[in-house]
Amino acid sequence: MTANRALRACRQACVFLIASAMLLAALIMTASANGQDAEGSAVFVVHAEQSVESGLQSYLERAYAEAEDAQAARVILVLNTFGGRVDSAEAIGHLVRSSKVPTIAYVQGKAVSAGTYIALNAKELVMQPGSTIGAAAVVDGSGKLIDNPKVVSMWREEMREAAALNGRMPEIAAAMVDPNAELALDAIGKVKRQGDVLTLTASEAVKVGYAEYTADTLDDVLRQSGLEGREVVNVSPTFAEKLARFLIQPIVMTLLFIIGIAGIAIEFFIPGFGFPGLLGTAAFGLYFFGHYVAGFAGMEDVMLFIIGIVLLVIEVFVPSFGILGLLGSGAIVAGIVMASPDIETAIISLAVALLVSVVIVYFIARRFKHRGIWNKLILRDRLTTEEGYVSNANRTDLVGRTGEAYTTLRPSGTAVIDGKRYDVVTSGDFIDAGTGIVVVKVEGTRIVVQQQSTAV
Repeated sequence: MTANRALRACRQACVFLIASAMLLAALIMTASANGQDAEGSAVFVVHAEQSVESGLQSYLERAYAEAEDAQAARVILVLNTFGGRVDSAEAIGHLVRSSKVPTIAYVQGKAVSAGTYIALNAKELVMQPGSTIGAAAVVDGSGKLIDNPKVVSMWREEMREAAALNGRMPEIAAAMVDPNAELALDAIGKVKRQGDVLTLTASEAVKVGYAEYTADTLDDVLRQSGLEGREVVNVSPTFAEKLARFLIQPIVMTLLFIIGIAGIAIEFFIPGFGFPGLLGTAAFGLYFFGHYVAGFAGMEDVMLFIIGIVLLVIEVFVPSFGILGLLGSGAIVAGIVMASPDIETAIISLAVALLVSVVIVYFIARRFKHRGIWNKLILRDRLTTEEGYVSNANRTDLVGRTGEAYTTLRPSGTAVIDGKRYDVVTSGDFIDAGTGIVVVKVEGTRIVVQQQSTAV
């Protein structure tokens, strides 16, 4: 019995140990699976093959938000750009480096100027053979080099910080910005001299430690990054984002202002057409739509604009000595400027549009002056006999008639002519009551008489 009990106890212990081992293995596998899920399995491929401006910034903010919500493993940011706005590049760079999802910047073609700064903020930098990176000197809108020391210093330090953040040599980034910098790159046998800005090819970037490797295709990037076999989610700008990017361009924005101001003004001052008003309203609608989709305008900006229009309309019909007009104009300008990412550009565009619109409205108003709203505010009818207006009966038939003064005429008074009393006046003489008179002239309601004995 003792042996049997011992055998049973041994078997129970073995079963317990096996069950415990199986449970432990299951827990380990579950923990491993949870860890993989936490990291995420999908790879988001975000295409940024355009100039760096506010529209790109808004689109990338959406793309990175989707990647974070999906707990993606990586974001592969495909870059091919000649650069763009410095402020937009700074915002995008901050977005890339602060994202919870690590970024691989994949340069296809070019990532120069502002594009270089964006690429340097990525955890990894991969370049397609034949692509280039660098040439990040600060230029103005016409492409002319800006030599302001403060501006150059600020941008140089931004580039240095982005490079150092991911273990890249800061001096190389500075040489890409500052024409006055000198740098010898022994790894590639290249010397950057004064007057030039540094540009690196794909192979040179790998040799100096700026790029991890080169890759011919996206599949090659996935393979070399150990992401092969994962789900790939391609993210591109939507139609609305592409349209918004077009609408927020300064030239397009100015054209929308011209159409909007001129259209509404024509409809307001020369009512009856309908089409100019609809066109003007549509132009302002497109302006606010573009800036709303791009992430710059809110409903408060639209409401401020609408309130301004309403105040201007009220000012026309309920004069307030210009108070409502000034408030309305201020509200319109404020709504437009607040919806724009660049206040200076918005004000310049608005001023240009206002001048052009005034000229357009002036010529159209002259052409259709008979339909203007001012015709309702001006009395153009003449109250003349020729126009058929007679305020009193014309008594020209009394001329030559005789009668007598009913009262003393000094020089006005009352006379009786043909048995009827009339208010009369002399030419200045006094005529006693009862004296004979004769009518010598009738001017409207004025009957002029003389003493009968002196009448000619």
